[in-house]
Amino acid sequence: MGVRLDHGDEELADNHEINVTPFIDVMLVLLIIFMVAAPLSTVDVAVDLPASNAQPQPRPAKPLFLTVKEDLTLALGDTPIERGLLPMALDAQTQNNREERIFVRADKVVPYGDVMEVMNLLRSAGYLKIGLVGLEAAPNQGSPDQGTSGQGTSPAAPNVPPEVGSGAAR
Repeated sequence: MGVRLDHGDEELADNHEINVTPFIDVMLVLLIIFMVAAPLSTVDVAVDLPASNAQPQPRPAKPLFLTVKEDLTLALGDTPIERGLLPMALDAQTQNNREERIFVRADKVVPYGDVMEVMNLLRSAGYLKIGLVGLEAAPNQGSPDQGTSGQGTSPAAPNVPPEVGSGAAR
């Protein structure tokens, strides 16, 4: 910044310094625009995916459900079962077929750790194909929290596609 001591006769002297404040303002605005726009431009990437020729797995004729109730008791199908007798009951139901998929469904108030404990019981019994089951909310019900809380009390049936939950415990 310079100071001019000689004011002489000239009323309007030429100022040869560039005012950089508007330049900095414009650059900051452009920086903000690019910072916001750059992540948005990578969200929608057009990809032409190839078609899959894998055959869908057939659904079991009668799926085997293991239910964890609100009070942490277990039911195999509709029959209540004790945790210690679970491996023997599964062997009886599946005729010792360890490759059969077991569908686990739990009340929504059951803690995650208890569901994992039941899945570990299945795994220690030799049943590694485990599917997790939930209720599919009807489109007019809104959020899942506004729906019904009990298993099977909703008009929507349990959603048991063959691929749901198959990666839970392989």
